[in-house]
Amino acid sequence: MSSEPIDVVYTWVDDQWPGYRDLLAQYAADGHDRNPNRTRDNLDLLKFSLRSLERYVPWVRRVFLVTARPQTPSWLNRDAVHLVHHDELMATAMLPTFNSFAIVSHLHRISGLSNRFVYVEDDCLFGSTVHPVDFFDVSGRPRVFLKWRHSIGPERRGDGRLSPWNRALALSNHLLNRRYGNKRRRTVNHAPLSVDGEAWRRMIGIWPEAFDQTASRFRATGNVAPEHLYSHFLLEEETGIEVDAATSLRHAAYHALNNVIVYQRLNLARLRVQRPRFCCMNDNYGGDPNPRSVSIVRGFLNRMFPQPSRFESCR
Repeated sequence: MSSEPIDVVYTWVDDQWPGYRDLLAQYAADGHDRNPNRTRDNLDLLKFSLRSLERYVPWVRRVFLVTARPQTPSWLNRDAVHLVHHDELMATAMLPTFNSFAIVSHLHRISGLSNRFVYVEDDCLFGSTVHPVDFFDVSGRPRVFLKWRHSIGPERRGDGRLSPWNRALALSNHLLNRRYGNKRRRTVNHAPLSVDGEAWRRMIGIWPEAFDQTASRFRATGNVAPEHLYSHFLLEEETGIEVDAATSLRHAAYHALNNVIVYQRLNLARLRVQRPRFCCMNDNYGGDPNPRSVSIVRGFLNRMFPQPSRFESCR
């Protein structure tokens, strides 16, 4: 593993891009489709994630950014990041897509991507030094980070009262149960996803109909959650290794971006002290972010990562 290249792949979208909201409204059917928590970029989290990547994960070979054409972050240094648009990976009939499940399931098609790579969502930050062995063990097996709690049962895969995310988890568990036997499966933790390209393709080859169904414009009944399905597929096939629960809890933190000022101050203070290797800063602002809360979080990000990275054109 010491000589094998490892790339990093980000996905990103900005709903302030001219015409994007109109395009979204043209296809959206309900509130889940229009949820701004999944498309907002009011904190430039990708920029700060790349700053943290440069500081704490400097050994990566290439960085790829996957987004909808023609979107490009205004600050991006195109010489340092390989920009990939959806139409380079997905069939025209699938586009435009607003479905992260569909997008993630096509990442292995990126031209020039290393066989082993790390998928990082744009709201994930690195808080301390990370080594290749934190993603893949010495024999190259991806490490799987799980939470303590179990995910939703397969019997609810068609329950319209659930969010599309939970229905996708339920269907993924259903597929896993049919192949490997019934068991309760824990939820995947908020950490970057370590991907072995060969195993990823093998997974898609086992459930091709499910992945065809997942290639929809929005998250919907019949979709799988690729991150969840893949993680448990690795464990069942014994081609991945589970990180013990205590280590997973210590290294992977979650912070909800919301309008509760006290929560923001206290939890951000905890993150400053804890310095987890991975931290997901998930948008929970809803339709109306509190400017004071946004300011508190932006101040935290600027204090933690004040120096522009090589990934920024204005460095």
